[in-house]
Amino acid sequence: MTTDCVIVSQRYPPEKGGNASRIHDTAVNLDDDIGTTVLAPSPCYPPGNFDRTWERKRTEHDDGVVVHRLWTWQPQTENPSLLRRLPYYLVFALHAALWLVVNVRQYDVVMTSTPPITTGIPGIVAVAIGKPWVIDVRDLWIENSIALGYITANSPLVSAGRAFQSVALHTADRITVTTETLGDAVADAYGAELRDRIRVIPNGVDTDRFTPEARDGDKNDRIVYTGNIGSAQALEPCIRAMQHVSSDDAELRLVGDGDEVSRLESVTERLDLEDSVEFVGLVDRERIPAILNDATVGLAPIKDSPELDYAMPTKLYEYLACSLPVVVTGRGEIERFVTETAVGIHTETDPERIAAAIDTLLENPGQRTSMGQDGYRLVAEQYDREAIAGRLADELRALTASERQAPRAAPSPDDD
Repeated sequence: MTTDCVIVSQRYPPEKGGNASRIHDTAVNLDDDIGTTVLAPSPCYPPGNFDRTWERKRTEHDDGVVVHRLWTWQPQTENPSLLRRLPYYLVFALHAALWLVVNVRQYDVVMTSTPPITTGIPGIVAVAIGKPWVIDVRDLWIENSIALGYITANSPLVSAGRAFQSVALHTADRITVTTETLGDAVADAYGAELRDRIRVIPNGVDTDRFTPEARDGDKNDRIVYTGNIGSAQALEPCIRAMQHVSSDDAELRLVGDGDEVSRLESVTERLDLEDSVEFVGLVDRERIPAILNDATVGLAPIKDSPELDYAMPTKLYEYLACSLPVVVTGRGEIERFVTETAVGIHTETDPERIAAAIDTLLENPGQRTSMGQDGYRLVAEQYDREAIAGRLADELRALTASERQAPRAAPSPDDD
């Protein structure tokens, strides 16, 4: 029997970033007996990179997945304030909830992706009308926003957000997380009783699209970063590191966009590093494998913050799938992963130490080759997106099978 699943996500390609990539690759790689529909806004992120639209709904087809683009307010200024973002989040969440109510006979199970936490609204509505709900938690948005200085810990908005997040997590039938550390953080913050509902579905990579190619040994030493250029990434130390890299041919390419671009461009200009640092901007996702195969070292810098201990960015798996050795910063999962697998070098978020790690890889082609081969082998065997999506499909089938046998009323947060 086919299981029809609706995935609600605030971001979806052609938008860039780890979440858009994760949801896309998950949706298209679910088993053939899972019929998949995605609800997402019209492309909007990063703000200002896409034209605003007033269409109420537009339907697209993407590798067998039906994508309904639902209208929401679309901010157009770089790095909009929280007040400017809220309509973008809330209107989409309410529009998605309405779609679920109107089309209740078209699906068996709902999966929502957070952050933002507002995607919990359609999830709660789904449970209220008798559908099982999987909440995919990529990070603890509220705690991270406090750590990065976006909001203050004692604000009424934080209290309300935490209360809503608690209701959502206790209402959902399953909670999927990208790492064990994130699962522990969810349980520690919102209740140990949630542990029985938590399943680890890691980030991964489509190894059919991201594959290694022979590299030209005579080209410039190219260091690459792809993805969101935002506050959680330690990109300023990487830019400053280019002052200390030994190779005169070394070039850092920042591929992507985000809230920090203008500030980091000013830093680059102030340091007179325009010849060593290139801001490529947004590119079509189909170009990313070629960009990685044209590079020598991949960067995955995460800020040294305890709130980011769980982070394992999608870009890291994409680098490894292209046999690209990596330099990473941050603590927790990313440090453990790189240290235990020897697919790159972990270092502190200090420009001179980052430069030393880059020099080590640029000056040792044999080490680069060995790390690249080990990285490709690792992701092909353990982090292929199709295999990971298969694990999620098993959870969806199990939930819908139990629902068909014994439908249940929506639980309250006190049921546990």
